[in-house]
Amino acid sequence: MAEQRTECSDTGSEFDHQVASPLRHFIHTESGSAGILVVASLVALLWANSPWSDAYESLLHSTVSLTVGGHGITMDLHHWVNDGLMVLFFFVIGLEVRRELSLGELTDRRRVVVPLVAGVGGMVVPALVYLAINRDADALGGWGIVIGTDTAFLLGVLALVGPAVSTQLRIFLLTLTVIDDVVAVSVIGVVYSDEVRLVPLAVAAAGLVALVALARVGEWRASPYVAVVVVMWLATLESGIHASIAGMLAGLLVPAAAPRRELVESAASQFRAFRQSPLPDVQRSARQGLNRAISVNERLQEVLHGWTSYVVVPVFALANAGVDLRDGVLGDALTSSLTWGIALGLVLGKLVGIGSGALLAVRLGWGRPPQGVGGGHVLAGAALSGIGFTVSLLIAGLAFDDPVLRDRATVGILLSTVLASATGWLLFRWAATMLGQRDAALPTVLSDPVDPDLDHVKGPVGAPLTLVEYLDYECEFCARATGAAREVREHFGDRLRYVARHLPLDVHPHAELAGIAAEAAARQGRFWEMHDLLFERQDRLTRDELVGHAAELGLDLGTFEVDLDDEALAARLRRDVTSAEASGVRGTPTFFVGDRRHEGPYDARSLIEALERSRTRR
Repeated sequence: MAEQRTECSDTGSEFDHQVASPLRHFIHTESGSAGILVVASLVALLWANSPWSDAYESLLHSTVSLTVGGHGITMDLHHWVNDGLMVLFFFVIGLEVRRELSLGELTDRRRVVVPLVAGVGGMVVPALVYLAINRDADALGGWGIVIGTDTAFLLGVLALVGPAVSTQLRIFLLTLTVIDDVVAVSVIGVVYSDEVRLVPLAVAAAGLVALVALARVGEWRASPYVAVVVVMWLATLESGIHASIAGMLAGLLVPAAAPRRELVESAASQFRAFRQSPLPDVQRSARQGLNRAISVNERLQEVLHGWTSYVVVPVFALANAGVDLRDGVLGDALTSSLTWGIALGLVLGKLVGIGSGALLAVRLGWGRPPQGVGGGHVLAGAALSGIGFTVSLLIAGLAFDDPVLRDRATVGILLSTVLASATGWLLFRWAATMLGQRDAALPTVLSDPVDPDLDHVKGPVGAPLTLVEYLDYECEFCARATGAAREVREHFGDRLRYVARHLPLDVHPHAELAGIAAEAAARQGRFWEMHDLLFERQDRLTRDELVGHAAELGLDLGTFEVDLDDEALAARLRRDVTSAEASGVRGTPTFFVGDRRHEGPYDARSLIEALERSRTRR
């Protein structure tokens, strides 16, 4: 896992410096695994069409039993992969969806509307295209094949054919595929399941209740959740419902929460104790303290993402992409309406459905794409969403018992992967050349240069180094609270000017008034004293308490209270918020080294290194 970023944010996950590290780690892992996925698919195809194809089939149909005390499960290797390993894959997806709902993009409903409408269009239109081409009773059941998108493959291809910097487009596509995945797994569980057995289903439902109970009592250890998920998987497997839905639902119920400052401070204290006394029991306490500071959802993601991306999904491709194309199978598939219904449903249906859905939502004023994402980017991303691979192969195996139909479906899925990638590449080139839409990323340059007459500057106005911080007085992790800014100023002395700008977040009810209080104090020449006091007393930011702080600083209380209601000071905060938006800031604390947004950790050492590098470049 990359560095753990403990920040306040009203928009949730953004990328690079702006994104919470579990999501950033997810995207980098999925992108890096795309190459392995392609290799596994090619190996499966070559093996299935080689003189050793019998060995491939024999391996997939090898029986594997897991028994304890005379009771157990017996399945062939192919079913162990599809009904066992893939549950882990969908469990990780569920974890990510829960995190996005609790902390990420899906917490801001304004940012969800466009990908939600686009995602619905990206499922309905492909299904209609498929059904328009395939009206035979034997083929009708394959409509679910075209509704899914392979997130891993999509992000991997995006890294290859998309803009050099596509962080904001990744946010849009990931939000869209989160919605897509929930629906696709629901379809698998409801439409493509066998006869349902009620007793095992009741056990699985009890597992869901147990997960809710664990979350309610604040259980922070991962092992109880894992034990319940295993029981749910076994029960769902016995119930006749495809086990993938158990994985998704279980992941959705594992709680995700932002790190609480008291837990972070406790972990730091326990770690210091271990450094002073490196004994086993102290080490155990320190480890538990660190674990408690990070939600069980994010810890499970950290452990499982690598396994699902580099093992589970490639193994799935190896087990499902091997179609024997000899003896006329390829020719038969290429003349089959089933094959082309899948290929056109995924490639054309996703492009039209997602593109028109996003355009409709924007035109009706329901929302807008992420900042930096243009219409050309949306269309190209919609085309890449036609890569259904993993989910599509899984549904194809469930939809068709006839091996001939299953082979035709597999050829259509593989064909759509190639066509969707090529179409996305062409549309990205068109967007860059004709529309000038190249990078799909947040701005990285400070929109409003530092103005000593307007900004609050600590240090010499003409200092060679500048550090700008966008802060929120209720944010537990802003630099003043952690001491980072103070250490940086002490390190550089008169060589640095530190600039504080406001970014009160919607999630903090007292932050805006606290910012106005700091500006009111500034009118009496006491900004920095109030600034420090507000951070020291973050739990005391009501109006009456702010007046009390002003009295403690010796301010004129009558003037201070009048200034708290002054529209000019509220406008002063809005100026900073506007500059933050234009500069690509999405959370606090966010730093600019000179006029460039700092990316990565924001501890004192990292900021000092960034400032030293900026001095070297001057």
